[in-house]
Amino acid sequence: MVNPYEDLPIRDDMQTVAFYNLENLFDLNNDKHNNDNDFLPTSVKKWTPKRYKNKLRKLGFAISNIGRKETGKHPAIVGLCEVENAKVIEDLLASKHLENCNYNYVHYNSLDERGIDVALLYDVNAFEVSSSEIFTIKLTDEDGSPDYTRDVLLVSGLLDGEQVHIIVNHWSSRREGEKETEFKRMASSHKVGEIITALSLENDDAKIIVIGDFNDNPNNASVKQLVNGFKLFNTTETLRSYSRGTTYHKRQWNLFDQVLISTNFFKTSDNLYEYYTANIFDEDFLKLVNGKFKGSPFRTYVGKRYQGGYSDHFPVYAIFKK
Repeated sequence: MVNPYEDLPIRDDMQTVAFYNLENLFDLNNDKHNNDNDFLPTSVKKWTPKRYKNKLRKLGFAISNIGRKETGKHPAIVGLCEVENAKVIEDLLASKHLENCNYNYVHYNSLDERGIDVALLYDVNAFEVSSSEIFTIKLTDEDGSPDYTRDVLLVSGLLDGEQVHIIVNHWSSRREGEKETEFKRMASSHKVGEIITALSLENDDAKIIVIGDFNDNPNNASVKQLVNGFKLFNTTETLRSYSRGTTYHKRQWNLFDQVLISTNFFKTSDNLYEYYTANIFDEDFLKLVNGKFKGSPFRTYVGKRYQGGYSDHFPVYAIFKK
């Protein structure tokens, strides 16, 4: 694959923060604690070593190029979701296009019923982690039994010497219906609000970046209450259109993947990062090139049918400039 961004000049005054839903990045091993039976070499999906390696290589190529057009380099920070465990992250970082990117990662196992977690990749030359922790969302099913979903991950650290806090999310899906599941995403939204409040009590000028697959659009209540209630700016809000989004479902684009920032990223200063721009990373190589779903994400699977693509989501990113 020819990389169109290979020889662009590197911008030392810019850094990219991205988010990418990797669409079921499972390893090849049977984990009795995870519902990973679909992703085994012996399963109906035939999740073989060759298919696994192909996905890692493709995801690595995509990640390494997010924001490169603007900055000339790979992203400093990448939030991930739909990773099974630490092993798949390590395999991803060892893949062809990421092995020289100096990435390390933060990951905790969650109790999610599908066995998928959130994580954070960071370039050790750009970002130094000072602390990290996870926050569990307490949900119950109609019969009162626990409904386990992904944790919210908070990673605090220094981006080129400047303290920032990254909150990584993957909120509950709409599988049982948008309205029927809204309370679950509202619960996650409230939890993020609590985290922001705690960070702001420690430092009322805390710089906060909230990234994730919210399974809601920018105009939905769960996202709106964060923007309106906690002085956040949704950098991705205006990117959704009739013909553009991060995921395509029932002939409609959604912008479930978003980047929200605290408004102090608009303050002007000579030596601190300011918000510069944001976009959906929807390059042509990530899209289907023909058929009735032309232009939508080139997925790994559609149902049980192997497509050999990247993911069912496009990544999103924001660029910060000194």
